[in-house]
Amino acid sequence: MKFSGHLPRRLGTLAILICTSYSGIADIGEKISPSVAVPKIPAHSVSLADFGSSDGKTLNTAAFEKAFAALAKNGGGKLIVPPGLWLTGPIKLRSHTELHVERGALIKFSGDWKLYPLTIIDLKGEQEIDSTSPISGENLEDVAITGDGIIDGGGVAWRPLKKDKLSESDWKALVKAGGVLDEKGATWYPSREAMAGGKIVDALRKQNSLKLEDYEPAHQFLRPKMVRLISIKRLRLDGVTFQNPPNWTLNPVLCEDVFIVNVQVRNSPAAQNSDALDLESCRRAIIRGCTFDVGDDGICLKSGKDAAGRRIGMPTEDVLIENCVVYHAHGGFTIGSEMSGGVKNIRVNNCLFIGTDIGLRFKSTRGRGGVVENIFVSNVNMTDIPGDAINFNLYYGGKSPLDETVNTETNFPPVTDATPQFRDIHLEHIICRGAKNAIVLQGLPEMPLNNISLKDISITSQAGVTAVDAEGIRFENVRVENQTGAALKTFRVKNSRLELVK
Repeated sequence: MKFSGHLPRRLGTLAILICTSYSGIADIGEKISPSVAVPKIPAHSVSLADFGSSDGKTLNTAAFEKAFAALAKNGGGKLIVPPGLWLTGPIKLRSHTELHVERGALIKFSGDWKLYPLTIIDLKGEQEIDSTSPISGENLEDVAITGDGIIDGGGVAWRPLKKDKLSESDWKALVKAGGVLDEKGATWYPSREAMAGGKIVDALRKQNSLKLEDYEPAHQFLRPKMVRLISIKRLRLDGVTFQNPPNWTLNPVLCEDVFIVNVQVRNSPAAQNSDALDLESCRRAIIRGCTFDVGDDGICLKSGKDAAGRRIGMPTEDVLIENCVVYHAHGGFTIGSEMSGGVKNIRVNNCLFIGTDIGLRFKSTRGRGGVVENIFVSNVNMTDIPGDAINFNLYYGGKSPLDETVNTETNFPPVTDATPQFRDIHLEHIICRGAKNAIVLQGLPEMPLNNISLKDISITSQAGVTAVDAEGIRFENVRVENQTGAALKTFRVKNSRLELVK
C-alpha cells in the first residue's frame, strides 16, 4: 500500500508555515484498499450430523475432530454444522477447511474449563502458558469460519464479574448461585482457584517457568481467547455471530490476508475483557460491515506488548475498516495499548458508534515503544458517548500528564526504544452528538504527539478540548459546542494551529 502525499489546500500564511515543516503528508481523501487474498477451499464437504449429535447434551469434541480428519483426507473442504444445539469442547481448525455454521445452528462450548488443557503459546519465540482456546489454529493456510449461525464461547464459567457492572438484584442472584468474593466484596469469581490464580501466574512468569504442571492450580484463572488464530495465511470470517467469550472474542495474531465481513459479536456489557476484535500483528486486512456490542474494546488494533512485542517486530499494517457499527464498548475504534511492534497504514471509513465509552481511542504508555503512524479516519458518526469522543492517551494505566508534569520542566525520562510514538494521524468528517469530553490529546513530555490533523469535525459535549504535550496539531473547521469550562485548554503544545470554529 502506498501513500502519495501533498500539502493541504491554502489555509492562509500561518497554516502553510506550519505544514511545510512536515514532509510526506498524505491526502486524507485517498482511498486505502489493501489487496487481500481470500482462502481457497476445496469443493468437498461433510456434515457434522454424520459424526455427532445436536441434542445439546452430547459432547461433540471428538465429532468435530473426526469430521475435520475426514476433510483432510480429501485435501480439505467445508464442515457443515446444520441446525441444532452442538455442545463441544475445543475445536482445532485445519488448513484448507471452512467451518460453516448454518442458520439455526448453535455451537456451544462447554463451561467445564478442564476440557481446555493448558498449552504453551509460542509467538515467534515469545512463550507463555495459557488455556487452549475454544477455537484455535496455528501455522495454517486457507481457513474460514462462515454462515449465519451462532458460536457461544461458554465464557460465564471463566470470567470474574464486578459488582458495579450489575444491578443489585442481578448481583444478589449471582452471589447466591455460588462462587466467591474478593476481600472487598466488589468482584465475584467462579471459584477460589480462579480468584487466587493471578498471584500464582505472576510468580511463575517472573521465574520464566514453562512447566504446565506448575500452572495447573491457576488453570481456571487463565481465561483463553475465544477464537485465537496464530500465523494463518488467508483467513476469512464471514456472517457468523460470536458471543460469550472467556476473554477476548476474535484474536488473529501474526496473520496475513485477513477478511472479516458481516460478523457480529454480542457480549454482555459486564463481561470482563470481552473485546470484540483484537487484530494483532497482522498484515493486509479488511474488516467490513461488522456489528459489535461488547464489554470491552470494539475494533482494536494491537502488535505485541513491551520488549517482547518490539523483539517480534511485526506491525499491524495495511488495514481497511469500513461500514461497521459498534454499540457498547470501551472504545469504538482503538489502537493500543499493546502496540509495541507498531501500527501503520490504516484507513477507517463510514463507521457508526452508539454509546461506546470512548469513540476514537489511541492509547499507550511508557515501556511499550513502537510507532503508530499513517492512520486515516473519515466519516465517523457517534452518539451518546459517556467519555471522550476522540481520545489520545499516552499515559494509559498511569497518572495523567497534568498530575505528573504541572510545575515541573525537568527530569523527564530519556527517549529510548521503549518510548511510544504516535504521529501522522488524520481525522476528518466526524460528527458526535453527546460526549463528556470532546477531544483529549495527551502525549508524553519526552515524546509529544506529532502531526495530528482534525478536519471538518463537529462535536457537542459537556467539556471541550484539552491538548497536552503535542506538536504539529492542526484543526481545520473544527466546531465544539461544550456546556462547561473553556472550549480549549493547552499545555506544552508547539507549532500547532488549534483554532475552533465558533
